[in-house]
Amino acid sequence: MAGSDDDGQRRIAYRLILLFGIVAMLGDVVYEGARSVAGPFLLTLGASAFVVAFVAGFGEFAGYAIRIASGYLADRSKQYWVFVIAGYGMIAAIPLLVLAGSWEVAAFLLIAERIGKAVRSPAKDAILSHASAGIGRGWGFGIHEALDQIGAVAGPLLFVAALAAGGTYRGGFALLAVPFVLLLAALIFAWRSMPDPLAYERSAGPDTAPAADDPGRRRMLVLYAVFTMLTMAGFIVFPLLAYHYKALSVIPDAEIPAFYAIAMAVDAVVALAAGKAYDRHGLTVLLAVPAIGIAIPLFAFSASFIPALLGAVLWGASMGLQETVLRAAVADFTPAPRRGFAYGIFNTAYGAAWFAGSVVLGALYTLGTMYAAAFMILMQAAAVPVLWGLVREERRATGLSGASRPGI
Repeated sequence: MAGSDDDGQRRIAYRLILLFGIVAMLGDVVYEGARSVAGPFLLTLGASAFVVAFVAGFGEFAGYAIRIASGYLADRSKQYWVFVIAGYGMIAAIPLLVLAGSWEVAAFLLIAERIGKAVRSPAKDAILSHASAGIGRGWGFGIHEALDQIGAVAGPLLFVAALAAGGTYRGGFALLAVPFVLLLAALIFAWRSMPDPLAYERSAGPDTAPAADDPGRRRMLVLYAVFTMLTMAGFIVFPLLAYHYKALSVIPDAEIPAFYAIAMAVDAVVALAAGKAYDRHGLTVLLAVPAIGIAIPLFAFSASFIPALLGAVLWGASMGLQETVLRAAVADFTPAPRRGFAYGIFNTAYGAAWFAGSVVLGALYTLGTMYAAAFMILMQAAAVPVLWGLVREERRATGLSGASRPGI
């Protein structure tokens, strides 16, 4: 009977993760499609390289800074689904780009969509952490990220087809209204599948999360936040890469979203592998993030096709690691009732560092790609010793507890 109950719990978990993955997939068709051409679209409206980097960076910052508040409120109210549904509803800003007549209006709509992500993300990640408690959090987040990236590939490809057929950016934005409507329908099914995710984690097995007053876990969270901020400060936003491709005529306009689609496909494959690796080996998997981050500027800022393509591939691989392992590890460091707030704090640090780094990179890029590349390499190199200290803390904590993995 116990085995049958476990199988039933796993089926419920997989159903929600798959449904949530479909929701994320449709969401990515919309907003990743827009992000793939945001840089060139803003350029056509008269924006400079600094403006593109600032808008992209500030959008990411807004999409993370507000998460402290939304995560805290989600935990206090326990109304996780309200935040998820409201946040996904704000993706409507993307189809409205068809009406943007200036870069200021386009920037407002792009930032509004990022704010919607801030509203939903802590609650969504908390729901996923509860659902994946019985199947391995790395694997659960990896499945979600892989499905997510199907949409991230499809969205840019939609623009490839539209532009190759002689269409315009506005025509592509108008087409994105269709997956947005489908997203809302899929979200209702996901909500009905597991209306009380916190209760599911309690029923899935014993609570193995650390206590709220565990000083070792708090120390690890501080190191984790410092590592995240350093590595994200040296991680370029794709709109600035796309701006580089267009400004130097590295590839035709129609191929820029294709590069982004390739990066997202790599993201999906890496997410599954990274999720499994994290469940088995822990935080050592994250050593790949600064290693890849150092390699990105060596190729991405090239004026040649092949190195630029390799830079986009490396960018996608880094995103796959970030979206899977960075998110899964937060759940292993925090108790279930405080997880929404923990995700809010973590994501705010993540986004603030990405925004600050983007502003610096945008300014340095105007001086020369060599300066931007040097800054990226410096930040990634600084992140390595911090991560190594975190790995040592993890090994010490698991050695003292006798567990094979933190939180397990």
